[in-house]
Amino acid sequence: MKAFVAGATGQTGRRIVQALCERQIPVRAMVRDLEKAKGMFPADQVEIVVGDVLDPKTLVDCIGDSTVVLCATGATPSFDFTGPYRVDYEGTKNLVNVSKDKGIEHLVLVSSLCVSQFFHPLNLFWLILLWKKQAEEYLQNSGLTYTIVRPGGLKNEETDYPIVMAGPDTLFDGSIPRTQVAEVSVEALFVPEARNKIVEVVSKPGEPQNSLPQLFASVL
Repeated sequence: MKAFVAGATGQTGRRIVQALCERQIPVRAMVRDLEKAKGMFPADQVEIVVGDVLDPKTLVDCIGDSTVVLCATGATPSFDFTGPYRVDYEGTKNLVNVSKDKGIEHLVLVSSLCVSQFFHPLNLFWLILLWKKQAEEYLQNSGLTYTIVRPGGLKNEETDYPIVMAGPDTLFDGSIPRTQVAEVSVEALFVPEARNKIVEVVSKPGEPQNSLPQLFASVL
């Protein structure tokens, strides 16, 4: 297995890279800004490649000989109303298309809770949830093996709360540390029951401490 990570320098993406390294999986980490990425990853496990999901030609070279793809890209809040459409939809479409052409074995997409709720407050940010949902559907219809991870509110601080996992459009609130989102995303590559599923994840105190394979198997 060799993993390609899009959005590798983002808050979630860098944790995905770290989780892959902990599993001794070689990584190609795609960044737009080489200077920003310097010193961020262990050089013996991570190959930094420069590219952009908005430029499919760069994706071909960046993915290279990778066998699996993890996507943690996302538009940043700004006054550019085209950002979510371009990054979350068109960028993901480009990644899916190139992955399919290259015969990628599994694509894990980090999306968001509540993407099916049009009247959600997050859609005030230029319809970001709507475009994430469109990207999910494009991946589902692509023929690629996929896992779509919909996390609740993302937290940088760690907790030891158990992960709660459910099927699509089941969880509507809650939060989860980014490290746990990374763990779920990487574990999906190894668990047959994670294939071709949408899973929603949050973490809550007092919940049963089930293993990730058990959690994936519980989602129908």
